[in-house]
Amino acid sequence: MKKIIVSILTFAAVAVSCSDFIEKDARGTQTLENYFQTAQECENYVNELTHRLLLPNDWWTLIAPRVTNEMATDDAWMGNTGQDSGAHRPASQYIITPDNMGDMNSMYTAHFYTIQSCNIGLAKMALAPISESQKNQYVGESLFVRAYCYYELVNNYGGVPLYTSVLGTSDLKLARSTVAEVYAQIESDLKESATKLENVEVARNGRINKWAAYALLARVSLFQGKWAEAKLYANKVITEGPYSLEPNFLNIWDVNNHNGVESILEAQSSSVQDKNLGCALPTLSGARGEDKKNFPSNSAADVLDGWGWCMPTSDLENAYISEGDVIRRRSTITKWGEAAYGDEVLNPTHKFSLNDNKSGRICRKYYIPIATRRALDKKDGHLPLNVPLIRLAEMYLTRAEANYHLNNAEGAMADINVVRARVDLDPVEGMAGPNLLRKIYKERRLELAFEGLRLFDIRREKDPSTGKPVIESLMGANGTFVKYNLSSTDPYETTNTRESQDKGINFDATKHLVWPIPQLEIDLSGGVIKQNPNY
Repeated sequence: MKKIIVSILTFAAVAVSCSDFIEKDARGTQTLENYFQTAQECENYVNELTHRLLLPNDWWTLIAPRVTNEMATDDAWMGNTGQDSGAHRPASQYIITPDNMGDMNSMYTAHFYTIQSCNIGLAKMALAPISESQKNQYVGESLFVRAYCYYELVNNYGGVPLYTSVLGTSDLKLARSTVAEVYAQIESDLKESATKLENVEVARNGRINKWAAYALLARVSLFQGKWAEAKLYANKVITEGPYSLEPNFLNIWDVNNHNGVESILEAQSSSVQDKNLGCALPTLSGARGEDKKNFPSNSAADVLDGWGWCMPTSDLENAYISEGDVIRRRSTITKWGEAAYGDEVLNPTHKFSLNDNKSGRICRKYYIPIATRRALDKKDGHLPLNVPLIRLAEMYLTRAEANYHLNNAEGAMADINVVRARVDLDPVEGMAGPNLLRKIYKERRLELAFEGLRLFDIRREKDPSTGKPVIESLMGANGTFVKYNLSSTDPYETTNTRESQDKGINFDATKHLVWPIPQLEIDLSGGVIKQNPNY
């Protein structure tokens, strides 16, 4: 594993005066030996851990690989055909190698850096002279951060080196643990996190709490096929937590509705633009080539010219259309020339460069409304959009899938019908067997598109017809998604061929259920870390 240099802290910027530096001894220097002496110091440390985990303002380190994962599914093209796609292409086109990983390299490195920092904080805060309640809060939050890092690592790269104590440079050549071992540590951290946070009163401002721990436990239980546990934790969040479904689906991603009633955990942003507190996602995935002439105002203040990465596919749009799902379609996808949903007056015909956009579609969830744009001084990544990471609807769909596998078809239908009712869809009735399972899978796709779960879902979900991962039926030379694209007549996707129309054709089921371990990490370990099969 790469040597980790611990420079975690915003608080490690040393507050020592430069004046008279020759005559005076250095004072006030903060080190790991004299830090963690107050609750404020512990809170600062944990806030930095959480920030580094979520990083809404940093487009490269975590947002780019998370967006690239979307591009590797049937939901999204790379989209931007006007710039070099070298960072996104390896994973999204399934030509990734250990030496050419694009931006999937940075997530591996960043999360291990954060894990080491969590281990340091946990060790130091256990000895900190603060109240037990304060210690529980900061330790509980740190455990959650470590668990979330391992959750993303194991789902992207498979089994990875596992460590839960502070390591020196001589200890860092660790072999990979198994997937089961990594998940066991995730579960252990989340259970302890929930226990620590059980009696901690934290305002619902997006801060990690026990409900986030239970919700992530539900997710990782589902991913492992632990149906009873998935149902237990999802049910706990649904029935005991302080959350409710947003009445209006569009409001989940509203810039004016941060940490709404449905949100369990969000990556936080701020409209204070002279600080580095905004979100880069709307820039990274915003419409490329907007022109003020396309807005009724004819004003440059209304233009937010994004980079155009991660554009919805017509296949995803057709999934909404086949279900008669108007609300979620328009809340998720805006097609070229169509009014931006919820912003019809100020943006009645959203247009952008089709020469630079493969699909003629943008993700509505990442959209910044015109009224908000007019109030911004900066539009280059300092945008006030929170990014939901876990929300209540997912818990209903988790419980639905668990119910199905626990032979409770009625319970499964009841759960998906709660989610469908919110968007004015008729209830599902009288379904059972493979058709019901496919319906649950489809509801997850329609509800949670572009929320970081699609790739993980199609890798873990089993096709009822074959028993193999769903991704195998979608991708590859015989994949239904590939065949759809090659026979498509969509006027936007087929006229811009600078992104190849055979998306997904290079998928290989013998290796692409996980990404490779970065070759640099294998080299630095002296070969102790072994590569994933067939890379």
